[in-house]
Amino acid sequence: MTSLPNFRDPNVLLEHARHTMRFYHPRAIDPAGGLYHYFKDDGTVYDARHRHLVSSTRFVFTYSMAYRHFQDPAYQEGARHALRFLRDVHRDPEGSGYAWMLNGHEVEDGTQHAYGQAFVLLAYAHATMAGLEEARAWIGETFELMEKRFWNEQDGLYADEASPDWSVLSSYRGQNANMHACEALLAAHQATGEQRFLERAYTVAFNITQRQAARCGGLIWEHYDANWQPDWRFNIDDPENLFRPWGYQPGHFTEWAKLLLLLEARGGVLNKDPGWLLPTAERLFQAAVNNGWDVVHGGLAYSLAPDLTVCDPHKYFWVQAESTAAAAMLATRTGKAEYWDWYQRLWSYSWAHLVDHEHGAWYRILSGDNRKLSDEKSPAGKVDYHTMGACYDIVAALGAVDHA
Repeated sequence: MTSLPNFRDPNVLLEHARHTMRFYHPRAIDPAGGLYHYFKDDGTVYDARHRHLVSSTRFVFTYSMAYRHFQDPAYQEGARHALRFLRDVHRDPEGSGYAWMLNGHEVEDGTQHAYGQAFVLLAYAHATMAGLEEARAWIGETFELMEKRFWNEQDGLYADEASPDWSVLSSYRGQNANMHACEALLAAHQATGEQRFLERAYTVAFNITQRQAARCGGLIWEHYDANWQPDWRFNIDDPENLFRPWGYQPGHFTEWAKLLLLLEARGGVLNKDPGWLLPTAERLFQAAVNNGWDVVHGGLAYSLAPDLTVCDPHKYFWVQAESTAAAAMLATRTGKAEYWDWYQRLWSYSWAHLVDHEHGAWYRILSGDNRKLSDEKSPAGKVDYHTMGACYDIVAALGAVDHA
């Protein structure tokens, strides 16, 4: 590729989001309900039946955001189609939870995950902002469900997993579910204006990035026991676990940097100390790029060991996308040129190695030396929520500065 687009031009970013969305729409729509979740590089659906709660909710997000930015009624109808399946099939008829995985319309895994319910909350918030008013009441309903089943007032954080009938609460605690709960709570506040969602987002963010980080060398470890003490060995033998990988996650450091900046931007309505938000966001971003960047092959590595050496050198699409958005948000917030340098470096790497310029969307994973490992572009959980979301985050950040 001889030339790169101007990644600081909002039109370039929005066109890239459109290009990515065209990979999924309309081929993802299943006329029998919901959307297909499994796509090869060229868009071929390789599993038409299996459904995962994470993909089902993230499709509501991607269609809702596409409608809000591009005003194509087909995108709003796609969001409604995805929302209906989430509500009518994933949700338990009694309203007591959401199935984690489905085979067609039958429950394959009914385990209750706070991570999944955080994305349910996110989906309802974004559906509401896309004009699907029926979802507005479901925002509070989902918050109350999480409150009843996962929230622990003493811990100031959400538990992680329960049996399908809620009779057994796992002793595992994780930061990932809480990070995405914070994201969903910020969206719920944006959709409703209700202060309780913003206050809860602040509490979760403080407890993970301050209290828990103090127990883990100042950074955010992924895994904890029931008392929120770090479990340094959890999944050490399964380092590529999709939702609970072992190690420090540079991509989660930069995702948290984004969320802290969003919290700071709304700090005027919070009667709480905002002074720690920006310094923590900068510290987490620097830890990610200083320890995770591959100086030979480019790109951010997936995982770091407790001593901050790279323990998993794979290049995941979402790590690059979230880090690019965080760089843009830090650049516009601080005015520091180093963040623009990282922004350009991350985009240049992703544009060269991860973006599929022919078919659309991003490849999911590369080896440490940037070789493709699979022709499965979008298995369950992906749907390019991270990549399109990053584009929208960056466009919003660019709106805060003058690039004329």
